[in-house]
Amino acid sequence: FLSSELKKASKRLSCAKRYKIQKKVREHNRKLRKEAKKKGVGKRVKKDPGVPSSAPFKEEVLREAEQRRLQEEKQRKRQAKIDERAQKRKKEKEAASKETEPKAKKKRTAPDRNSKQFLCGELNKVIDASDVVIEVLDARDPQGCRCPQLEEAVLQRSGNKKLLFVLNKIDLVPKENVERWIQCLQKEFPVLAFKASTQIQDKTVVGGKRRIVASNEVLDRSRGAACFGNSCLTELLTSYAAKTETEASLRVGIVGFPNVGKSSLVNSMKGILACNAGVKRGITKSMQEVHILKNVKLIDSPGVVASPSNPPASMALRSLQVEEGQESVLEAVRTLLKQCDKTQIMLQYNIPDFRNSLEFLTLFAKKRGYLQKGGVANTEQAASVFLADWTGAKLSYHCKAPENNSLPSYLSDAVVAEMQSGWDLTKLKMGNEETLRGTGMKFEIFR
Repeated sequence: FLSSELKKASKRLSCAKRYKIQKKVREHNRKLRKEAKKKGVGKRVKKDPGVPSSAPFKEEVLREAEQRRLQEEKQRKRQAKIDERAQKRKKEKEAASKETEPKAKKKRTAPDRNSKQFLCGELNKVIDASDVVIEVLDARDPQGCRCPQLEEAVLQRSGNKKLLFVLNKIDLVPKENVERWIQCLQKEFPVLAFKASTQIQDKTVVGGKRRIVASNEVLDRSRGAACFGNSCLTELLTSYAAKTETEASLRVGIVGFPNVGKSSLVNSMKGILACNAGVKRGITKSMQEVHILKNVKLIDSPGVVASPSNPPASMALRSLQVEEGQESVLEAVRTLLKQCDKTQIMLQYNIPDFRNSLEFLTLFAKKRGYLQKGGVANTEQAASVFLADWTGAKLSYHCKAPENNSLPSYLSDAVVAEMQSGWDLTKLKMGNEETLRGTGMKFEIFR
């Protein structure tokens, strides 16, 4: 009984209690270190106890220690001088290399293919590389699609370059109007009537057969696959190439404003989809050579870049990009509405009568469901759709040829005679008559 009372208690603890004690100890120590840090009390630096006085040969030990310290100090100074001299030699070498080596060439960045400078450069390349320059004009407004600066640049180039007008999209205007425009324009340059194909065979072979690209994929879906005027143009270029003394291929540059059908003309002449074409403006970004015959080569080019300082109405009539802004868009739409018949517009978009362009855009936006918050008509979206329809030939219109048309300042009788020479004008006239007979269509809208 007595031994059981004197027995010591066990030191065993539960895990939870042991872990709790350890945690409290850690927190306590951390708190002490934090307070010491605030007071600036650091860890004690252990002092060198030195050589005890009772140690034998104390003086010798101290003398050896002093010698070692001096030796280490001397070695440290010597290494510092070596490092300093090495650093100085390195700086002198770098300075000498910069003076002797040539200046580093600036890293060339890829040019912006959408910039006006790049597109104008590509257009100039096409003109310089061409023996014959074909300016493609939209038959709906040939005079509006002409670029006097471009024509003057062709005439000023050396090499006796020829300029030829191709009146494209003749299926969109009456036959009589095309004839009058040909008579008017041929007083300056030779004119060829043309209707490009809108369904071209792709180079891609699918299942062993050549695939036919649908018109809504890359081309204007408003017309069919028929092409007129290509045989006449081929014969004309072949006969002209035969008259040249050089054995090289005749290089024919295709130029003009966007959406006049330059790439479609090249595809029609080649018979396959050689160049991308579509309603969207600016698809062609650089010059592209396409061989159509052994001795004839076509060169596609980007569209003529118009100055943004031109009036919005003029830009819209040429199917060019109109600057953003309510007034600019309204002015462009107002000008286009004057070119179209109001009855046709009302039937085309199924809207009631309107008094001005703003009311037309409001009615058009509500009819198509182009609404903003609160049910307000989105006239900007309606205007962009209307301008796209204008470019895509969904709206019938055409301009009449002037009765009396005088020569521009950069043309003279001698220059006109020079441009007419070398061509088989009789074959050209017969080809135009055959082309107009082949594209005989009925039209209801005249303006």
